[in-house]
Amino acid sequence: MSESGKRPNNFGRQARGLLSRLQNLRTTQAPDAPALSLRDPWPGDPRRGARLVKAELDFGGAVLAMPADIFVAVNATPLLRAHLHGFTWLRDLRALGTDAARSRARALVSDFMDTHPLDARANTPDITGARLAAWLGHYDFFAASADDDFRQRLMHRLVQDARNLAAALPPELLDQRALTALKGLAAASIAMPEHVPFLQRVLKFLPPELARQFFADGCHVERSPAAHLAALQDLTELRALLQVANVPPPPELLTTIDRAAAAMRSLRHGDGGLALLNGAKEELPSLIDLVLAQAGRARGALAQLSACGLYRIAAAKSLLFIDAGPPAAPGLDRFAHAGTLGFEFSYGKERIIVNCGAAPALLGEWSAALRGTAAHSTLTIADVSSAEVRETGLGRRPAHVHASRQDYGGAHWVEANHDGWGKLFGATHHRRLVLTETGDELQGEDLIEAKSPQPFTIRFHLHPNVTASLQQDNEAVLLRTPGGLGFRLRTEDVPIRIEESVYFGQSEPRRAEQIVLAGHQDGPQHVKWTITRI
Repeated sequence: MSESGKRPNNFGRQARGLLSRLQNLRTTQAPDAPALSLRDPWPGDPRRGARLVKAELDFGGAVLAMPADIFVAVNATPLLRAHLHGFTWLRDLRALGTDAARSRARALVSDFMDTHPLDARANTPDITGARLAAWLGHYDFFAASADDDFRQRLMHRLVQDARNLAAALPPELLDQRALTALKGLAAASIAMPEHVPFLQRVLKFLPPELARQFFADGCHVERSPAAHLAALQDLTELRALLQVANVPPPPELLTTIDRAAAAMRSLRHGDGGLALLNGAKEELPSLIDLVLAQAGRARGALAQLSACGLYRIAAAKSLLFIDAGPPAAPGLDRFAHAGTLGFEFSYGKERIIVNCGAAPALLGEWSAALRGTAAHSTLTIADVSSAEVRETGLGRRPAHVHASRQDYGGAHWVEANHDGWGKLFGATHHRRLVLTETGDELQGEDLIEAKSPQPFTIRFHLHPNVTASLQQDNEAVLLRTPGGLGFRLRTEDVPIRIEESVYFGQSEPRRAEQIVLAGHQDGPQHVKWTITRI
């Protein structure tokens, strides 16, 4: 893997790209319609579909106005631009299902085909793959009843995009987006059987891609539950496409889906949503259920996550997630957060301690702030994040992260440390979390090992549904949930206070609170705390 996170360019890819462009310059006969009818398997949101009819693209908490020249480069985040040009939002118009929605879908596809020059991102392998799958998966919705001219233009563009994508393989991208590129080319080949060589290229590059994209425990290498969910969706679509074409799926694909589904089940809280780690939001439990059902692992054993460093500990109704692994490597860290040793804690279906979530589709300061250490339930030294957050990934980061899990006498604990502040302050953060057998108490210890004492802050971000109140001794905080649960967080080592926080774990940001333990250079560098159910 190169330091830039990309596969090196090579003469073969350049030659294939030139040949593809020459082929596209020739007038060739495209099929009149797809030979096989494909259907996008995922549900859309009619509310977002209604906004699309009104020329507003709603995605990831961001709203993008859609003027007539929307497919020229726009002022939006790379993620929002990718969503725009990938056309997966066609499922939202399909979910709305009105004549206006169908007309809007057709008009936007037509505008895209008529736009020259396009935003440069529109022709990257991952976005091209997403668009091929989306257009073919929604063909019956927006194109089957269109006039001959529209359908012919559409089929010509599908052939051209498929040629360009085949020439770009293997994709330079190292992360989940490489799977989207392979899926899109498979869809084009299967819907247009005259282009069978496209599928041969997919089957050639798929097995090594799967080996590189997943840890041995089934977790995706980006260490993001959101990226993991997207990767599992791509893999189940790929398998379904091969089944439609009566092509036996590679054994590696079947094995990977099985392991990834088990890992997906291990990345969910008791409410069915995702743990908020490295760019994830809660997501709809119904969508995750559907993905697991498509994978064939809606129920069954959970994966023992360890290779990826995202530890899951369960005791009775309590559930604890700890990010105790190294951040994703360069080229895989586009969603990585500076949240090393951050944790989340839930009881039953109610989240208690959380991280703040993510807003990768938003412009401005929110996206970077939510990736910083202070937006996670962990320790921060001198108000400096444990990793340097950059727009495309991480810069400075922990060089060494060590963790071990033990289960003994009914109790479960993780001991971990990292040196994210090693170069700046010569400091190492040690954390020990113990969940008792009954799940009624979580015991924590935080220790700073440094050449000189450091100021620090330990944060416990609360889910917006949790209310907090300081008790009279100011050494404890009482927590209450809507379901009537009560917990007490107590420490005797440093001052404790309640401050405002924000939660981006759902579709809209919400106000929340956080408990803050503030330590000073002239105070203890070793803090013990407990969260006890009452």
